[in-house]
Amino acid sequence: MKKSMFLAALLMSLMFILAACGGGNAEDPTSGEGNEASGESGGGSEEGSGESGGSIIGDGSSTVFPIMEIINEEFNAEHGMAAEIGVSGTGAGFERFTAGETDFQNASRDIKEEEVAALEEAGIEYTEFLVGTDGLTVAVSQENDFIDSLTFDELYTIYSGEAESWSDVREDFPDEPITAYGPDQSHGTHDFFKEEVMNDEDVQAELIQDTNQVVSSVTADPNSIGFFGYSFYLNNQDTLKAVPIQGPDSEEAIEPTDETVQSYEYPLSRPLFVYAKNESLENNESFRTFMEFTLENAAMAAEETGYVALPEEDYQEQIDQLP
Repeated sequence: MKKSMFLAALLMSLMFILAACGGGNAEDPTSGEGNEASGESGGGSEEGSGESGGSIIGDGSSTVFPIMEIINEEFNAEHGMAAEIGVSGTGAGFERFTAGETDFQNASRDIKEEEVAALEEAGIEYTEFLVGTDGLTVAVSQENDFIDSLTFDELYTIYSGEAESWSDVREDFPDEPITAYGPDQSHGTHDFFKEEVMNDEDVQAELIQDTNQVVSSVTADPNSIGFFGYSFYLNNQDTLKAVPIQGPDSEEAIEPTDETVQSYEYPLSRPLFVYAKNESLENNESFRTFMEFTLENAAMAAEETGYVALPEEDYQEQIDQLP
């Protein structure tokens, strides 16, 4: 009898221990680990666009990421939760957005027609929000003492591979070989340059996924040239020199500054976007709060990261688009 009671008690204890262990492994939907696991498994969209307490998952442009990173830190400090934000590049980010894996997509260019079509086919409706302005910056090393400006035609000559030496670009440039750099095809920066400067022809250059490596490659060689977002230049002004650019409809070369970028006087100015999934905005209260917070703080974040804020009234227009 005593043996039977002992075995029953032992069995009951084991059941309590197993139940406790099982509860400890359950994911907390508001925890960082739970959100990260959702993103990696491809289930992030299901949580993000579903119940009101769901996770918040985004991806996309490395150019827009610094803005969103500051906003995310402020949001976490105020609301006690943070979004999971990837940096796969604009093109790769749109692929995840179309696959339903993310709630929002950062982009350093307009959405392409084929991306619109893919989203329509996937049944994903979205809203486009502007969060700031960038000036795609063409730069050389501070040690470069011969380039004071370039035209679109000269940029085309360099990045089409037609010019092998700087003297092929302009007669009074030295007869030194050119090494051209830029972000690879995963970046909206690459797409924007290809469309605006190259007339949609391929960019012939050393194309690198990590934009910071593009910067370091240019600073290391006085005969090199590269292009990237304005903030990458501002953060490396001690080693880089921005090249004033003369656009096809301009009579003078314009240097990228806060003023010339915001006014679009600088010919390589471009808008920065966040594309938000409507289903997530409507069904995920946490995400809607995050997007409202984003638009209320985008001007501050753009300025802190070296980009250019929109006029104040433009941000109110963005907020008014929220459902």
